[in-house]
Parts: sequence; C-alpha cells; structure tokens
Amino acid sequence: MAQGTLLWDQIKSNLKSKNLDNRPLQMWFEPTSLISIEQAVDGDRFRLGVPTELHKYWISQNLLDRLCSEISALYNHPFQVELIVTGENKTLEEDDDLVQLDIPLAQFNQNGKNYTNEFSKPLLASSNDTLNPDYKFSTFVVGRNNEFAHAASYSIAENPGKENYNPLFICGPTGMGKTHLLNAVGNNLVEKRPDLKICYVSAERFLNECISSIRRSEMDKFRMRFRERCQVLLMDDIQILGRGEAVQEEFFHTLNDFFEKGQQVIVASDRMPKEIKGLEDRIRTRLEWGLIADIQMPDIETRVAILKYKAEQRRIYLPNDVINYISRISKRSIRELEGNLNKVKMFSELQGLEINLSLAKKVLATHDDTTSITIDEILKLTASHYNIRVADLKAKSRTKPIVSARQVAMYLVKNHLDKSLVDIGQAFGGRDHTTVINALKRVEDQQSKNLDLKRDIEEIESRIHNITGV
Repeated sequence: MAQGTLLWDQIKSNLKSKNLDNRPLQMWFEPTSLISIEQAVDGDRFRLGVPTELHKYWISQNLLDRLCSEISALYNHPFQVELIVTGENKTLEEDDDLVQLDIPLAQFNQNGKNYTNEFSKPLLASSNDTLNPDYKFSTFVVGRNNEFAHAASYSIAENPGKENYNPLFICGPTGMGKTHLLNAVGNNLVEKRPDLKICYVSAERFLNECISSIRRSEMDKFRMRFRERCQVLLMDDIQILGRGEAVQEEFFHTLNDFFEKGQQVIVASDRMPKEIKGLEDRIRTRLEWGLIADIQMPDIETRVAILKYKAEQRRIYLPNDVINYISRISKRSIRELEGNLNKVKMFSELQGLEINLSLAKKVLATHDDTTSITIDEILKLTASHYNIRVADLKAKSRTKPIVSARQVAMYLVKNHLDKSLVDIGQAFGGRDHTTVINALKRVEDQQSKNLDLKRDIEEIESRIHNITGV
C-alpha cells in the first residue's frame, strides 16, 4: 500500500515539476488523487479520483498523454487509466477494501531511462466499450473529405450485411471522425433494428480479452461472445491487432464466421490494411474484399462548419472572426479543432472575459503558425496520394511509380519549405544534391506535358493548403 502511495506521489511530483509555469495544469491536476491500483490480466488499472466532471474533462482533453508518459517512466507493466468523479480527494489509504498490490516499482528515473508500456492507453470513465449516444449521423458534419465514408456507413446502418459493403474499412488519421461513424452506425441500428445484437469494441480490448481467455482456458466463452452473441461487429483501431499471432488467429476465424452468416463487420484504422505492420496476409485480403472508405483532414470550409456546429451545440457564442481564426489554425485533426474551442471557452470562463479575436489569439498563440508544415507531413501526403509507404520514398527502389512519387515529393518540399538541396537529399534517404536537382528539373519539365502528373501535384498541394491555410 505504501509503495502505491509512493509511486503516485512521485508521478505527480514529476509531472508538476515539468510544468511549473502551467497554472491551469497546477489548478486542475492538483486535486487528483489515487484511489487504487487494481490488478488485471489485460493491464493494471490506475483509478484516479477527481472532484468534478469539469476536472475529469480538462484532464482527459489536456493531460492524459503526459500523465501516461510519466506513469510509463516509473511503472514497468501494462496499465490503463480510469478517471472517476468522487466529489472529494480520496486517497489509497482511505479505503481498506481496495485491492492491495505488491507493486513492482521501476527505479525513479534516476538514470534518465523511461520504461515504455506497449499496451498502455488512456481509459476514460469506464472499462467497457459502449456506444456514445452523442455520436450520431445527425451530429456528423459532412464535407468533401468524408462524404464517401459517411455515405457508406449510412447505407450499412440502413441495410446491414450488404455483400459489397462487407466488411467496411474506414481509414484515416487520428481525430478525423472514424470513431464517430462507428458509433453512428451502432446508434442507428439500436434505434431502428433493436432485434440485432451489436458489439462495439476496440481492437485493444479484443486483444486483451483474447489473451486473458487463453490464460484462463476460457476461449469457448470468448468465441461465444463475439460469434454467437453478436450480429454486427464494430471494431475500432484494428491496427493494434498486428501485435499478436494468437489474437490474429481468433480475429481471422471471427471474420469468417460473420461473412458466412452474412453478418456485418465495420472496422476502423489509422492506416490501410497493407500498411498494418505484422498483420497476416489472409486477414489483410479479407479486409480488402469489401469497401475501403478513406477520411482525410477537411478543408477550411468544412472546418468552419464543424466549429459552428460544435459551438452551437455547447451554447458558446463565437464571433465570425474567431470562428475563422480557430478553423484556420486547427490544421491537424477535428480533435485539435474541438480542443482549441475548449481552451478558448475554458479560459474565458476562468477569467470572466468575453470571447473575441484578441482573447482567442492570446490563448492559442502557440498554434498560430499558418505556414507550418514539415517535410514528414509532405512525405505522408505524397505517399498517401500514390498509395505507397513513406519508407518507399526514402528507399533505394528504382521502380518507375516510386521514382515518380519521390520526385514529386522533392518538388513539393522545395516549393513549400525553405530547405537547401542538401537538406532535401538527406530527408530522402541521404541522396546527394545532384539527385535532387535532377528530380526538380524533371518535374518542372514534365508538368506541361503530363496532365496526370500536373493533376497529382495539384491534388497534393490542395491537401497542403488544408494544413497551412495558404
């Protein structure tokens, strides 16, 4: 018990010492207390008590990643974090009925060594994967970046099990609305088809429960839950499944069981099936059998529409210049857009100030770089457009499609970033400056002759515009 308290005190101290000038963090995190550390096969659970829902929301939106990083540095075991509103500062010693663990402590970072937790992931509010009632089709803002994924999801929600739409694979970067669509399908089916048994689960939970069932010799129960008691399977973050062979075996047979029965499967991932490292070919091909719907970052017009909707939903008055400003600088994800709205709202409430452009610029000053884009981001955009890997752009492959994509990427880096030829060569696998010169010259010469090449460059630059706003 004392070790648990010592561990939490050290974690809390480390986090606060690294954020001495962060007054909001000090204010919202200081009342957080450790309720218990519960042992579980799928990862020990840090149960943290917070006084109010507002504390819980602020920590979940602004602090969880850093908190998990500090825990990982000291706790050399898989873990999850659960935030619980207690209304008081409850500590480990205050409850004699809590599970007592002999907690294996790592040395407190004395050598600057951090211990990574491969399976660590923040767990908010509950240990169960349940549908979020706020994620519906009516609350999903449709734009050019996601209209196909939305249409496919809605069609399935109206008529699950269509052969050509099974499975539906929703792909896109983090924070683009994949989870929203999964939940929207589930909520729509719950309302219109209450007879169907729907299972919404994260791939991480599927993985952890499978491992736990193997250890307990309870695989029959595990299979019954997903194959017999479920008619629609909604699985999020399936890229995680590449971690384990035994889990992939079960997932493969689960997919087959659903397909044979004509039952619907929808999965979401932050990368295409062929890019999921460690995923077996037989699973990859089955995921590619159905329909793949890609979601990308919305353009500025869609971001404005989303922000207006979010503000109206929360009864926040935002002047048009503030809406345009936040939409313009929130270039990475919808989650960032919403997070910036929350920051402005919280600051105005804490300071008792009206929201205006001056206040928004003050709160979001660190985000206000409209021309910010990196070489890595240009590489990702180019690789995504040509449906290849970023590693291919840096490798020594001389196949024509990859060479062409690599030259386009070099051209875009030169046009959009202040980088020398040497810097560009280094970013592309250590190539010399003469290679870069030849690539730039070829792309410039070919644009007037090759309409496909010109169209490719225009499409990628459109995505760059969505990020930079210029």
